Amino acid sequence: MNNDLKIIGSEEWCVFGEFGIPAIKARVDSGAKTSSIQANNIKLIHKGTEEWVRFEVNPIQDNRSIVIRCETKIHDKRIVKSSSGISEQRFVIKTPVNLGDTTFDIELTLANRDAMEFRMLLGREALMNRYIVNPSISFAQQNFTNEEILTKYRPFFKEKSGLKIALLASNPELYSNKRIVEAGIAKGHEMVFLNVEQAYMKLDATEPEIRYRGGNIIDEFDAIIPRIRPSMTFYACALIRQFDSMGAFCLNTAEAITQSRDKLLATQLFAKHDIHIPITGFAKSPLDTKDLIKMVNGAPLIIKLLESTQGKGVVLAETNKAAESVINAFKSVQTNILVQEFIKEANGQDIRCFVVNGKVVASMQRQAAKGEFRANIHQGGSASKIKITTEERKLAIKAAKILNLPVAGVDIIRSNKGPLLLEVNSSPGLEGIENATGLDIANIMIEAIEKKLKFKR
Repeated sequence: MNNDLKIIGSEEWCVFGEFGIPAIKARVDSGAKTSSIQANNIKLIHKGTEEWVRFEVNPIQDNRSIVIRCETKIHDKRIVKSSSGISEQRFVIKTPVNLGDTTFDIELTLANRDAMEFRMLLGREALMNRYIVNPSISFAQQNFTNEEILTKYRPFFKEKSGLKIALLASNPELYSNKRIVEAGIAKGHEMVFLNVEQAYMKLDATEPEIRYRGGNIIDEFDAIIPRIRPSMTFYACALIRQFDSMGAFCLNTAEAITQSRDKLLATQLFAKHDIHIPITGFAKSPLDTKDLIKMVNGAPLIIKLLESTQGKGVVLAETNKAAESVINAFKSVQTNILVQEFIKEANGQDIRCFVVNGKVVASMQRQAAKGEFRANIHQGGSASKIKITTEERKLAIKAAKILNLPVAGVDIIRSNKGPLLLEVNSSPGLEGIENATGLDIANIMIEAIEKKLKFKR
């Protein structure tokens, strides 16, 4: 055994002087060969005959407001399998790292680690002939207090010099909501989280008001970002209309959200504007069930509750008899449903296009879990980056425009007849698409508000 080897814990602080990163917490994992660091907005650039890479690092976990922009020569390119089982090509860079009182060159793959607990992973290549891992301890080489970390990163904090933006939602801990708040702060805006249920309004022609948590009057918001869960649609839309009447810009209007949540109305609007959708049926009387099933080309078929979301309230009926039983059961409890043809050739895959201000800014393919037909991430589906066709791009943009949604998640399915529109979501989640694409969608949403309000720093 080499007595010169130093002891390293299960987590350690690393410093990258070349990139100006004063401290980033790394998970020590001898099971992984190559080390990796969290990177966003990765761009390949050329300097003469050399390939370089430009990227952004958010070195503090759960905080996208601190951004360090880096640029370096590409050392290698490797195919790496992520923890979700998806293989992708990653850039590899080589740079000096400071670990305690030791400095050495380290190879790092650039990876999106936002869903991981640590922004950096220290693999066995970096450990060999240098360290012995003691997994029962942490920060054996170097430790920093919270105050020290705050001091190191104080120069990166931006002064508030921007807009006052409210995020109107229900849960401040959701990934999407945290990301939007972080993105706004990173741009120098004042971000306020407003819980839908704790806001109430005074309807008055001369002095309309919105109050919050027992009497605090809230006004003077430049913009409102609505992130509304289905059960709160009616009340939240009333609040959004009130904010609109008081002069705040609402990223998605109440009317657009209401239209998108009414699946029957949305489907009728799509059909009216010549958007191709799976054949869909709607009926009231149980006497019509057999013909309704026949109308959508028989089983297997999809049965959807009109207020379904995230794949909940969506059923696959594999035989005509099963379909008849499920449809009649829903009708017996006075629940409105849509019946839709099942696109077998899609093989449990669909495409989510994220549309902002008439542009598809990101797209991912969702694959249903084994034995499941719903590709929703909330139903165990997996996501990967995908390049969509021109036809699919036009379909996504047109669907969002028909519902007047500046921000929308448009779901498309590939069929033998070409791309078909499944539905449009007015509060699309960011976690799946940001992790699959590595793009900063929250920042794009904030920039859309800046553009609309003609905000300039």
